[in-house]
Amino acid sequence: MVKISNRLMTAAALVTQGYTLADVGTDHGYIPIYLLQQKKIPAAIAMDINEGPLERAKKHIALYGLQAYIQTRLSDGVAALKPGEVEAVLIAGMGGGLVMHILKDGEKVCQSAKELILQPQSEIEHVREFLREKGYTILAEDMVYEDGKFYPMMKVQYQGENENAQKASEVLKLSDLYGGLLLQNRHPVLKTFLEKERLIYTGIKENLEKQPVSEKIRMRLAEVEDILHYNELALQFYQ
Repeated sequence: MVKISNRLMTAAALVTQGYTLADVGTDHGYIPIYLLQQKKIPAAIAMDINEGPLERAKKHIALYGLQAYIQTRLSDGVAALKPGEVEAVLIAGMGGGLVMHILKDGEKVCQSAKELILQPQSEIEHVREFLREKGYTILAEDMVYEDGKFYPMMKVQYQGENENAQKASEVLKLSDLYGGLLLQNRHPVLKTFLEKERLIYTGIKENLEKQPVSEKIRMRLAEVEDILHYNELALQFYQ
């Protein structure tokens, strides 16, 4: 059996039982191998933009005797995938900007999938906002802490654009920042993140208040106070 990290295992757990999978940026091909070994998926397409990772994936697939179940494709994002070809698309282990770029460039493919499993490693607030504005609904969320980093992830589905999704509010902002479902479920890893964030930004605020007053300091202080305001609202879910 292939061994994978807790981060990858948690992302894999979001894939629906019995769905065919496309793993975008597959690297070693570990997630499709793991899911097939768990008998959770019937088949997969492992895709990567670079030859090197794809060759590594091919070797691992052969090592576990899964060549009949996992195809490999050289692909920039989902470019080598046809709309409706798979039911689940996994995009993990890359920055939020790249995740949004893949969703934008591969709009038809992504909208045709029954679910997208996303694990952006940066710009998480912008990714959630992008999804909302583009008509995606977040069906499930999870979060892990591994090797000193926090990894939020989500299962989303295209359901068509919603007029209400565009309207800015404090609740939406909170949801974009921290994940509405993570907050509703009082996720313990999110609580750890929030407590750490509060500690860091309280320290920054105290330091800024000691500085000579200037426009730059005033602006930064306002930013920090805004972060602490939303942090406090989020922590109220745990009371």
